[in-house]
Amino acid sequence: MALEYKISGGDILFLIYISRCRTWDMGCFASTPKDSGGNRRRPGSIGEVSVYVPGLRIPKPVDFSQSLGDHLSKNIVERLSALRTRIVVMASQEGPTITRTKKKSATQHGGSTLADLQQALEDYLPVLLGLVKDGCHLQYKVQFVWVNQEDDAEETAMSNAWYEVLSVLHLMATLSLSQANLLLLPRTSADGYQPKVSEESRRASVDIFLKAAGYLDCAVRHVLPQLPAELRRNLPVDLAEGVLRALCLQALGQGVDIQLGMAIDSTKATLAVKRRLACEMVKYWQQAQDNITNLPLGNGWGEKHRHFVKWKYVEAKAAAYYYHGMILDEGNTEKSHGMAVAALQAADEYFKESKKLCEAFNAAPPLSRNAPLWGTMKYLSEKIPKDTSNKVRINRDLYSYERIMETAPTLPDFALALKPDEYQLPQVDASWRTENVNGIQTAPNHIKV
Repeated sequence: MALEYKISGGDILFLIYISRCRTWDMGCFASTPKDSGGNRRRPGSIGEVSVYVPGLRIPKPVDFSQSLGDHLSKNIVERLSALRTRIVVMASQEGPTITRTKKKSATQHGGSTLADLQQALEDYLPVLLGLVKDGCHLQYKVQFVWVNQEDDAEETAMSNAWYEVLSVLHLMATLSLSQANLLLLPRTSADGYQPKVSEESRRASVDIFLKAAGYLDCAVRHVLPQLPAELRRNLPVDLAEGVLRALCLQALGQGVDIQLGMAIDSTKATLAVKRRLACEMVKYWQQAQDNITNLPLGNGWGEKHRHFVKWKYVEAKAAAYYYHGMILDEGNTEKSHGMAVAALQAADEYFKESKKLCEAFNAAPPLSRNAPLWGTMKYLSEKIPKDTSNKVRINRDLYSYERIMETAPTLPDFALALKPDEYQLPQVDASWRTENVNGIQTAPNHIKV
């Protein structure tokens, strides 16, 4: 008889609850090879990691007056220059330290740096978008240069303002992931017991993950298509569509991980709810891995990125097979008990493999280390070995070894519930309303994408 996977009305309501709480160019290009200079500033160690944060791409100075002085008023040229220079200075000075996660700086210096740089990017974007409004020819006048982290080329320059928009959105997403990482590093509790992550921080992190995913989803759906095919092919791997999609899926996958941890802590969440969340998490991480499998991620940040995705994918499978096995074991047939044993054994094997992959991730440069276990994996690190051992022993006492399935059963397939925030590019800044570009006065409206 085929097994049916059902979720009760109460389980659906619980899933809705945690979801709503969220809680739980034309244009030229040039790439500079990696042996051409010392522009990249990579830390040797980044400390504790709960969330993978890509190395920050850092912008290099641009002379707007030389490129746009004959086309725009002095006022708007100076405004563009001031806003971008602020980002260049902040990113250059603070970028290498933002990815480090020493607890003493996480809520003091590091936290304010993230907020200030994020605000600087949000202030710059509406003014920058004036260069691409309605296909304006000015989008090809300025050569924008950014230092890469995951690409073999040390830096990439392109004479297309959409490349600048794409780079800004990527940096905004990176800062959001860094903020989530700081929130999810366990702190020593006031009661003196083991470090933990507060419920408030977990709730806030899910919102931040969805915001980061929204920036990346907008970049893929609305900004990449604006670039000519040749420029898209020559983007650094940091901005490749596969990497952007993978980062978006990672953010969603980690959001579901937080939701699963909250379900584990809740007395209202059934095994069916927990299994569904774990199976959804597997799908997010599998899709993330599929998006970067064939990309030429270089040594350093790129290789570390690949290790992280593989680790989290296998870790998610351990969780999914554990909960699938626990539900199968509730059946009353020899077949269901045999399948339960096979699922739990698979969970145990995936859990052991995930620990090895975690070590490989931490050993890849820049070096990192595990934060103290908490949430989903703290619970499962205790339950998987214990329950697997017990269920295997009990069922093999009941049934012959030959009747126990050697192959793990297929995981049930659930639709993915968590979606990115619907981020939209902001309206062009009001300073462009009276701007006269080569004798044609511009009108205020939204960017057409």
